[in-house]
Amino acid sequence: MSAELFPPPGEYERVAARLEKSLRSCVLCPRRCRVDRLAGELGFCRAAAQTAAVNTSQLHFGEEPPISGTKGSGTVFFAGCTLACRFCQNWQISQAGGGEETSPQDLAGVFLGLEMAGAHNINLVTPTPHLVVILKALAIARGYGLALPVVYNTSGYESAAVLRQMEGLIDIYLPDLKYADEAVAERLSQAANYVAGAQSALAEMHRQVGNLKLEDDGIAYRGVMVRHLVLPNGLSGSPQVLARIAEICGPGAWVSLMSQYFPTYKAAETPGMERRIKQAEYQEATEAMQRLGLSRGYVQGLASATEKMVPRWRE
Repeated sequence: MSAELFPPPGEYERVAARLEKSLRSCVLCPRRCRVDRLAGELGFCRAAAQTAAVNTSQLHFGEEPPISGTKGSGTVFFAGCTLACRFCQNWQISQAGGGEETSPQDLAGVFLGLEMAGAHNINLVTPTPHLVVILKALAIARGYGLALPVVYNTSGYESAAVLRQMEGLIDIYLPDLKYADEAVAERLSQAANYVAGAQSALAEMHRQVGNLKLEDDGIAYRGVMVRHLVLPNGLSGSPQVLARIAEICGPGAWVSLMSQYFPTYKAAETPGMERRIKQAEYQEATEAMQRLGLSRGYVQGLASATEKMVPRWRE
């Protein structure tokens, strides 16, 4: 793709400057911690203000086919998270906080290096706590000719007001929609208002970029694809979640329905989360997709009780 297809560096700089002012009383996510990050105070996510904690950056081949493609997604895993999911499969990164503090200049170098390695896109995993640094880095990288779409890979726990300020800067949104019940969201992710917030955020994402759009080679260049992880014992409320996706995004919605849950981190000590999902539980979700006419997207094969988590996508 040509760099001329993307916003000029000044657009990223302008939004970064505006959001940086808000770090004096941080409201980047729905938690609205209101800590003064510019003075060194840490909120729920524990993110710094002037640097972004990068755990790893790599070509990732395990994302959905339109994201990973044949050359890999240029994935940057950021440490910290706005949620505290008791079953997080990346808890060493999201909860333990392992990451190297990286300046905007160095992060821009990471982005450009991934492009040189052949990545289809720049895939930002858990970006929201580090949003200001990321936007500054994108401004620098675009100035040097970065010509890849940006993927905003998120738990879905986002502020619609903040997303609105980023209109035009994000090409592909890849949000989760985890739950249908607020009480479950609070118990499993310490986020009492997750459901309402995530649904509002999804509506804003969809307003900006619409449903997923693919190039002739099957690689995504714009739009939204929603991920939903089926949990045991109906805790994710999958039929209801899928119904909301259909309402918000319409019959053309792209959905990635995941079966890869396994009891990691604190799940084994959490009532109802001690086991993998059963075939009948996943089938209930796939049948709900069919009833709702959600025919675009991906489902996974069901892993065995002892198999390691390996995404196996099929349309």
